[in-house]
Amino acid sequence: MTVSISGPGEPITLDIAAPIASAQDLLPVRVPTTRRYLMCPPTYFTVEYAINPWMDPTRPTSTTLAVEQWTALRETYERLGHQVEVIEPVPGLPDMVFSANSGTVIDGRVLGSRFRAAQRSAEADHFRRWFLGAGYKSVVMPTAVNEAEGDFTWTGSLLLAGTGFRTDPHAHGEAQEVLGVPVVSLQLVDPRFYHLDVALFMLDDQSPTPLVAYYPEAFSPGSQQVLRRLFPDAVIANDADAVCLGLNAVSDGKHVVMPLEATNLAEQVARRGFEPVFVDISELRKSGGGPKCCTMELRG
Repeated sequence: MTVSISGPGEPITLDIAAPIASAQDLLPVRVPTTRRYLMCPPTYFTVEYAINPWMDPTRPTSTTLAVEQWTALRETYERLGHQVEVIEPVPGLPDMVFSANSGTVIDGRVLGSRFRAAQRSAEADHFRRWFLGAGYKSVVMPTAVNEAEGDFTWTGSLLLAGTGFRTDPHAHGEAQEVLGVPVVSLQLVDPRFYHLDVALFMLDDQSPTPLVAYYPEAFSPGSQQVLRRLFPDAVIANDADAVCLGLNAVSDGKHVVMPLEATNLAEQVARRGFEPVFVDISELRKSGGGPKCCTMELRG
């Protein structure tokens, strides 16, 4: 069978070799849920320092192209029926575009961020003030280093929490107390995948059995065992998927917005009944970011 995938330019068709032999082989019916996102335009985007292996200040960057790619991402969400809120960018904060790093929102409770890198520390207060201005009543700023949805992934029932390069493990306990949800810690071991959201993402957080995709080699052996126990039916990404930041994707339960280079991962999620939607994030990837990095979900 073939599956057509939308994206920039001409539609892409993937050939799924396995035939549908019986009713048991039919693709599951995936139902999207409307989401609300907070994004920040990359008006001042550049790479002027290096705080992860993707960043090289000597490599040319184009703010204009970054804005074009970000705009296409925002328009993709809106075309899929989602609501996008926008925070104003601030001069001198080129990574503010990566809004996922500045807050975790569950049931209307907000846990802000505390960045490890001094270059990004000022971002946290701009987002704190946005939340207060937007009417959020419970906004708590962390005491431990906490890079928010960069290292926190909500499954619908528990919070997966990464550590190893950015977020302090003490932030995991703080998140549990502030957000009132159970937390499972995961150890990251590959510096290329310095945040949880470049190594794992939720495909479906609404079903009784959540479904994730992840790259095992990004995690310690013990964390790999935890993921296998929690998600025995997970989609397993390969190295090619991981190094194009294919796992820095955003799913609404049906549509999976992902980097256009992640074709193997796209084939796998299509086989599970999801619809991949490709976007070009080549310029934003120069800072180590992709669709999810640019997208904070506002839950409740």
